[in-house]
Amino acid sequence: MDFTDFDAKLSDWTQLQTIHPCSGLLLGNGASLAVWKNFAYDSLFELAQTTRNKPLSPTELALFKSMETENFEPVLSGLKVAMRVNAALTISSSSPRNRYFAIKEALIHGIRSAHIPWRLMAPSTIAHIGHALGQYDTVYSTNYDLLAYWAVMHGAHPFDDLFDEDATFNLHRTASHATRILYLHGGMHLVKNFDGTTRKLQSSESTLLGSFAVNALEDVPLFVCEGRSDDKMKIIRGSDYLAYCHAQLAQHQGALCIFGHALGRQDRHILNAVLQARPKTVAISVLPRSDAFVQHQKRHYSTLFEGQNIELQFFDARTHPLGNPDLAVPVARLKEGLELKNG
Repeated sequence: MDFTDFDAKLSDWTQLQTIHPCSGLLLGNGASLAVWKNFAYDSLFELAQTTRNKPLSPTELALFKSMETENFEPVLSGLKVAMRVNAALTISSSSPRNRYFAIKEALIHGIRSAHIPWRLMAPSTIAHIGHALGQYDTVYSTNYDLLAYWAVMHGAHPFDDLFDEDATFNLHRTASHATRILYLHGGMHLVKNFDGTTRKLQSSESTLLGSFAVNALEDVPLFVCEGRSDDKMKIIRGSDYLAYCHAQLAQHQGALCIFGHALGRQDRHILNAVLQARPKTVAISVLPRSDAFVQHQKRHYSTLFEGQNIELQFFDARTHPLGNPDLAVPVARLKEGLELKNG
């Protein structure tokens, strides 16, 4: 493909934000990779199959295949329904319960093999991320890791995740004067109740990753991580919280910054929401690996927004606070993280 009609120049974020101030931030996996390179895995479903500790068995994989999904939430929710049906019909089969715990355990080990341990998060990094997120009216995150959550918990800037004091999402309390942070694909700190409502795990910042690793029957993780865009939308529509967050992106007012998000085919629903919002300006981060790569990225995004009357501005990801090279955990610490998980 010919990219010569696009130059390799990228704006400086600070200057761009002065000219085109963005009220919203759409956060993708690139922001997590800027901190922890082990977030570079392609599929959590594959991680759960290859983890050293109790990976998904052929029996569990058959359940995913029968439900035509690679997401964990519908499979775990389906098994919980099966347990209730068996109890009501006095069927003594323990298979749904056993499969539930086996799948949840494979998921836990898969995530722990890739996620940065709390002890390796420098306080300065957490504070820096929190300050960067606090510059926007609304942060829309498609990441389900804990980096943004940790930063929000520790940040000096006021944030509002729209959960009440009892840790339950309140659809009727959504107005806020603080920076709203909305997890479009859920998160490791969120669980789905049997009635479809969403609650937040109540745990301290330092123990939340460990809390996720507790294989409890009632805690079905709420995050959308695999599969086609249409399949992700099915899960989003089945959650009051996820549906609300998605609708908010589609109604966003003001310029939008997209950082670390490829807007690939599997996230077409995210692109559609942005197009529905029709922001006048969209600022997009690009990591300048080479001139050819920059040109390739410009063509990619320009094709996605073609004919939409939306002005695209491209900036060097390294000039944005979330792309600061100093945020990256050193290689030695990466190795320490692996030793912690494998030990």
